[in-house]
Amino acid sequence: MTEDRQPRPVVRNISDLARLAGVSTGTVSRALAGKSLVNAKTRERIEALAREHGFRPNQMASGLRRQKTGVIGVVIPLGHDSRQQVSDGFFMTLLGHLADELTREGYDLMLRRVVPETDADWLDRFIGSGMIDGVIVIGQSDQYDRIEDVAEGYLPMVVWGNHTEGQRHCVVGTDNRLGGRLAAERLAAAGARRLVFLGDTGAIEFAARFAGAQDVAARLGLPPIIALPTHLSPDRASAEIAGHIAQHAGQIDGIFAATDTLAALCLTELRRQGIAAPGTIKLVGFDDLPIARQTVPPLTTVRQDIAAGARGLVELLLRRLAGETTESLVLPPELVIRETA
Repeated sequence: MTEDRQPRPVVRNISDLARLAGVSTGTVSRALAGKSLVNAKTRERIEALAREHGFRPNQMASGLRRQKTGVIGVVIPLGHDSRQQVSDGFFMTLLGHLADELTREGYDLMLRRVVPETDADWLDRFIGSGMIDGVIVIGQSDQYDRIEDVAEGYLPMVVWGNHTEGQRHCVVGTDNRLGGRLAAERLAAAGARRLVFLGDTGAIEFAARFAGAQDVAARLGLPPIIALPTHLSPDRASAEIAGHIAQHAGQIDGIFAATDTLAALCLTELRRQGIAAPGTIKLVGFDDLPIARQTVPPLTTVRQDIAAGARGLVELLLRRLAGETTESLVLPPELVIRETA
C-alpha cells in the first residue's frame, strides 16, 4: 500500500513564502535582505524554506524591475467601509486626474477595488501578478501595517494618504490635521460653539482631520468635539446622518463633515428636518469637489489640491520606477469660504 502524500506547496512569490513560514511578507522581505530587524532564528528558517522551494532572494522585486508592461496599477482598499463605491466623488476626481497624468507619460491604468477583509493578500498578489510596472494605492484605509510591510521590499509604490513621521511607504496627500484646524476655526469664526464631526475616525486621514479640529476646540476653550461615526457608502450614510441630526438637534450649532459628499447629504437632511443652514447650524466639508459649488447653499469647505496630488503621485512613482528612493509629498490645505459657514 502506498502512503498518501500531501502535494508540495508551490512558492511563486514572496506572499507564498510568507504563508508557508507563517510570517508577514515584510518579515520575509527583511529576512531575505539580511536585515537585523529579523531575529536570527526566524531569518534562518525563512532562508531554509526559500532554498528548499527554489525561491531566490529578491526574485520578485528583480523580476518586476525587468518587466515593462506599460501599465500602472491603481488600487483602492476599502477596509474601513466595504460598501463604499468607486463612484464616490473623491475617487472619481482623483482617478480622472491620474488617468490624464499616466496617459501623458505613456502608461495605461489598471484599476482594482479590494475589500481586505476577504482578500488579506490584496497588495502582495497585485504587485506580484506580472501585469503592472508599479502601483498607486488610493487611501491607507485600515491597511497601514500591510502597506508598510510591502514597502520594505517593493520600491515602485506610492500611496495617497496621510503622512506619519518615520513611515516607510511614500505618501502624497494633504496635511489633514491642518485641514481639520482650518475647518474648526471657520466654524468658530462663524459663531458655532458646540461642534460635531461626521465621519469614521478609524480611517487614518479622517482621524487626522478630527484631531486637528479638536486642537482648535481645546485652544479656544470650546467643549470637546463629538465624533459621530458615519459611513461613506450611500446606502448607510443618509440614514446615519438623519439619526445624528435628529438626536443632536438643538444641542449643536456646528458640523464638520469629513468629506464634501457627507456634507452634501447633511445639507439635504437639515433641510428635510426644517433646520436652517447656516442660520441654525454652520457646516464645513472637506475636499472642495465640484459638488461643493452646486449645493444649496454653496458649501464652505477645505480644499485638497487633487490635481496637484495626482501629478505628485505619478511623478514620484516614475522616479521610484527608475530606482530612486523618494520622500513623501505633503500638500497644504486651503479654506474655501462659501455660504454654509
